[in-house]
Amino acid sequence: MRKSCILMHISSLPSEYGIGKMGKHAFSFVDFLKKAQVKCWQILPLSPTSYGDSPYQSFSVNAGNPYFIDFEILEGDGLLEHHEFASLTWESSPDKVDYSVIYDHCFDVLRLAYSRFKPAKFPDYKRFCDENKSWLEDYGLFMALKSQNGGAPWYEWEPDLAMHRPKAVTAAKKSLKKEIGFYKFIQFQFTRQWSELKKYANDNGIEIIGDIPIYCALDSVEVWADHKLFWLDRKRRPVCVAGCPPDDFSPTGQLWGNPLYDWDYHKKNGFKWWINRIKTAAQLYDIVRIDHFRGFESYYTIPFGNEDATVGEWKKGPDCELFAAAEEKLGPLNIIAEDLGFLTPEVREMLDKCGYPGMKVLQFGFSDGENEYLPHNFKSSNCFAYTGTHDNETLNGWVESMDKKSLKFAKQYLNVKKKKDIPMAVVRAAWGSVAMVACAQMQDFLDSPGEDRMNTPSTLGCNWQFRTRESDFTPELAKSIRRLNRLYNR
Repeated sequence: MRKSCILMHISSLPSEYGIGKMGKHAFSFVDFLKKAQVKCWQILPLSPTSYGDSPYQSFSVNAGNPYFIDFEILEGDGLLEHHEFASLTWESSPDKVDYSVIYDHCFDVLRLAYSRFKPAKFPDYKRFCDENKSWLEDYGLFMALKSQNGGAPWYEWEPDLAMHRPKAVTAAKKSLKKEIGFYKFIQFQFTRQWSELKKYANDNGIEIIGDIPIYCALDSVEVWADHKLFWLDRKRRPVCVAGCPPDDFSPTGQLWGNPLYDWDYHKKNGFKWWINRIKTAAQLYDIVRIDHFRGFESYYTIPFGNEDATVGEWKKGPDCELFAAAEEKLGPLNIIAEDLGFLTPEVREMLDKCGYPGMKVLQFGFSDGENEYLPHNFKSSNCFAYTGTHDNETLNGWVESMDKKSLKFAKQYLNVKKKKDIPMAVVRAAWGSVAMVACAQMQDFLDSPGEDRMNTPSTLGCNWQFRTRESDFTPELAKSIRRLNRLYNR
C-alpha cells in the first residue's frame, strides 16, 4: 500500500508553553493528518536532550523527554493548578524553541506536580516501575546524581561514583531515594501521555515512525552503568569515538564524539542489549528508523581527543548478524534503514540481505540524470522517498543555495520555468515516485524559509528550534495535501 508521511518532531507542535507537548495540539495534529489522508507521522528521537539540545545526544536511550509532558493533562490529574504553569514566561520568540527558558521552568513545574503525586491514586505506576526496572532504576539514580553534581557529566563525579563502584552506588540509592522517585515519576507521566497519543493516532489510521540513534552519548546512563557495552579504556574513557571521514561537504569530516560499541562483547552475549533496545523502540513506535545504519556494516573510528575527523579508520561491524538475532527473538521487524552517506558494495550487500527499506533524499539528486536519488532511478518500491530530512534545508532554503548548474538541471527535470515553483515540484516528484512511502518535512508544506531548518549537522546552537502555530494547520492545507495523496494513490 502506497502511503505518505509528514516529518515533524513533537518539539515543533504548536504550544503556549515554548515547546510542543503531548497534549491537545498533538491530538489536533493527528486530526489534521487524518483530514489530509496522510498515513504516517515521523518524529525524531523522544529521548531527553542533553548537550546542544540534540535528540541524538541523550542521557538515556530508553527515557522520554520531560519537556514534552503536557501540563494541562497533569492539571486534569489534580497535580497542578493552571496558574502555576500558565503564568510563567515560556518563550523569547513565538517562532523558536528557547531551550534555556524551558530548562529554567520545566523541572520546577514538574517538581510541584511530583510533590502532590500519590502513587496509590495511580494504580499503573507500580506496574510501570516493575516493567521498566531494567533501565529505570539506573536512570533515576543517574539523573539524581547529575542534579546533585550541578549537571556535571558522570566522569567528573567523585571517583567511586564515576566508576560505578557497588558500595558507592548502593549508598547513593539510599540517600537520593526521593530525587530518584522524581525522575521515575517523570518517566511514568511521559509514558502515560505518549501511550494515549500513539493510541489516538493508531485509532485514526496513522502510524508513528520513530527514530533511534545508533550510538549513545558519552554522558549517558548506558555508558556510566554498563560500561562493558562500549570500547573504553581502564579509566572508562573512550579509546576511539564515532564520526564520519572528510568528504566534499565536510573537508575535516564529522566528529560526533560518541563512544563506540565493543562489538565482540555484544556478539558473545547474543546482542542482548541491542535486542532489548529494538524491542523497546518497537513498542514506542509502529515503524523504527535506525540512524546511521551503514555503521552496522563498518564504522569510522577517530582516536579520542582528536579535534576533528581527519584521522581515523574503518572497522568491521556486526553486519546482518545482529538483525538476524533480533528477528529470531522478536519476529519480523518494521525498520527503515538510514542508508545515507558513504555506501560501499559491502554496505549495499548488507542492506539487501536485511531487506529493510532505505531512504532516497531528493535534495541529493539534482546533479545529473544518473543520480540514484532521482525518482526515475529508484530500483524498487522498497524505499522511503524524502524531499529532505531533519538534517536538510527546507526546500525553499535549498533552492536559494543551489548553484546555477543544479538549478538549471532541476528546472529541466521538474519541468518548471520559475525558481519559486521548484519546492512543490520536488514534493510532487517524491509523491509520484514508486517509493512505498513519500515523506516531506512540515516546513515544505508550509512554504517555510531557509531559517526554519531543523538542524545543520556538525554545528551547535540555532538547531532543533523550529516551531509551528495553530493557524498553520488550515482546512485548505489539509485539502491540498489530500488532493496530492489522491492524485498519486497514497
